[in-house]
Amino acid sequence: MLSGEIFKQYEQGMTFKQTLGEKGLCEQSRINERFFVGDQWYGAKCGADRPLVRHNIIRRIADYKMSMIGAGNVAVRYAADGVPDTRDLRRDAEALRSMLAAGRFDFDTVGGDPSGAELSLVMAALGDYFQTTAERVRLSMLCERVLRDAYCSGTGVLYTYWDDTVRTGLYADRACQHPIRGDIACQVLDIENVVFGDPNLDDVQRQPYILLAERVGVDELKRQARRYGRGKAEIEAIVPDEEPGSFCTAEAAHSRKALVLTKLWKEYAPDGESYRIKGVRVTKGAVIRPEWDLNLQLYPLAKFSWDARKNCAYGESEVTWLIPNQIAVNRMLTASVWAVMMQGMPVLLVNGDVVSEPVSNDPGQVIRICGSSDEMAGAMRYVNPPAFAPALENSIASMIDNTLRQAGATDAALGDVRPDNASAIIAIREAATRPLQMVRGRYYAFYEEVARIWADFWVNLYGDRSLKIRDSFGTWYLPFRAERYRTCAITAQVDVGASTLWSQAASLQTLDGLLDKGVITTQEYLKRLPQGVIPDVAELLRTRAEKEVPPDDGTAGV
Repeated sequence: MLSGEIFKQYEQGMTFKQTLGEKGLCEQSRINERFFVGDQWYGAKCGADRPLVRHNIIRRIADYKMSMIGAGNVAVRYAADGVPDTRDLRRDAEALRSMLAAGRFDFDTVGGDPSGAELSLVMAALGDYFQTTAERVRLSMLCERVLRDAYCSGTGVLYTYWDDTVRTGLYADRACQHPIRGDIACQVLDIENVVFGDPNLDDVQRQPYILLAERVGVDELKRQARRYGRGKAEIEAIVPDEEPGSFCTAEAAHSRKALVLTKLWKEYAPDGESYRIKGVRVTKGAVIRPEWDLNLQLYPLAKFSWDARKNCAYGESEVTWLIPNQIAVNRMLTASVWAVMMQGMPVLLVNGDVVSEPVSNDPGQVIRICGSSDEMAGAMRYVNPPAFAPALENSIASMIDNTLRQAGATDAALGDVRPDNASAIIAIREAATRPLQMVRGRYYAFYEEVARIWADFWVNLYGDRSLKIRDSFGTWYLPFRAERYRTCAITAQVDVGASTLWSQAASLQTLDGLLDKGVITTQEYLKRLPQGVIPDVAELLRTRAEKEVPPDDGTAGV
């Protein structure tokens, strides 16, 4: 049975995950997530008679590193292999763009293969359209989630799929009677719910198959099955199961969910070279969606590993190796706080034979004692706690500082220094972040993979539609004919600008120096300030311009 075979493959993949590390990938990811958010005494069974202190150094390191990796302004440039990038070709592409924007040219009137100018224009437009699509699907928020998943569990996965319910606002005819529906959508998947056919291959596109697991309500699965024409008997076979999934939290009793698997694989042609990406969606005992062709050449998954394991598709998390230090810091802090509390509020011993009334901490309390003066002297006394070791405070500070330093989160990198010399601070921060270049390189490779996957969707699933382009010339619509570019070898390259914080600091310092030397005027200085540094700069410039205009004394034009 098809679903039985797929579930067997899923169980084999999950068994492999349990061999990674001491606790397995799924359990270790759960532990790492708890330590990341601050739930660091979970399962310790320490009771509630003393404060359980935590100093979340893991979150401090994670926020710093994730912000440094994802802080750059990323832009995507597409290119078609075999098309030169020359000045004459750019000029021809610019002329073609002007004709398209003015409505004096239409690709429908052009036959044959696309020219170099057309390919140059379309590839440049796709780079701008990438930003339009990224805003629609909120790619920046999705990438933040991918970064967090990669840091906590070792691997972050972004899944792109075709959503035929998306309303594009475009029409296939001039009368606007046939709306164009469908566009790409994105979803971040937990690596615990992704199973690779060959777990020893790090390259996603070389995998023989990929399994995607999720928990879905039974009513929704039945609706999907009816949509894809499944029979009544098979629809009735869709029932809730008792499997919580690999990384599923507690579910409500009335949730009525079932584990559903989506399998993606490559189906090769008889020549053994060309292939198509196929998919099927099943539960235990039922097929939700029968085999279908995705009409793609790439698996629609982009993977980012924080630290790659050798010969393994699943990455390694830094949190795993920070947890012992975090536990030591929390224990020492808790002991320190408890020792201070014991010194400030020591244990009080009361002789019950002499003191007949209850004793409290209320100030000015009158306590009646039955006994002689000698018995009164020994009726109550405090138990002196042992002397507090000052070395414990030093050990805590040393442990925290060493953990941050070993993780690369130094004071200069975190901004915990006095800003006396901006140039020196920038230089120190650049040196501190240099070890992150390898992680940043893997992140940009992930971003490029997303760009290639989106281009695969555009040329294979878009058909004929207009693309909304926003560039330096304004907003215009490119008449995109996907079939003309399906045979092109489209490549993607990521251009990364400086992060906002660093670029502002460097820009301000450079502008200050140019203004002090008289190279630029005050107006030129104000025009080039980073946005947001001075509110309402335009009004300030207008006011200064009015003050500098000489008054009209009636001699003008004489």
